[in-house]
Amino acid sequence: MKDTASIINEYISSLPERKATELLGLHHLISGLMPGCKLWFLDGKNSENKVVSNPNIGYGSYQIKYANGTSREFYRIGLSANSTGISVYIMGLDDKTLLARRFGKDIGKATITGYCIKFRSVSDINTDTLIAAIKYGAAYKSGDYTPDIYPENQNLIF
Repeated sequence: MKDTASIINEYISSLPERKATELLGLHHLISGLMPGCKLWFLDGKNSENKVVSNPNIGYGSYQIKYANGTSREFYRIGLSANSTGISVYIMGLDDKTLLARRFGKDIGKATITGYCIKFRSVSDINTDTLIAAIKYGAAYKSGDYTPDIYPENQNLIF
């Protein structure tokens, strides 16, 4: 069986060139912001092998807690190509309005939902704001955020 990093690279390579270039740049960015974190690849298929979502790359982990008392491990930060662009997922936030309130004004041309920042192209957004949102999500623990736990990343070139 292939390792997760190889599967991720194959997935990115299978995308159209512009999207692959941007997704690879974001993959390196997130990996640099979260060194040594657990990597995930979800192919978007359910247990019956039906496509239910776009493939997702995940970074880090946290425990999702369900209303019925069960929980499971899931990624903290996610990345996905979609039909109109790219989505960055910031999971596990207690307040579903937090991303939009904290980063929406400065992100640029993006749509922000409770846990997703969706944009057509990296050139449409303020990458410094995206980096700040990713750092925030990576460090988030029930409202406790320490802004300097991840090193600054070098300039991105897309």
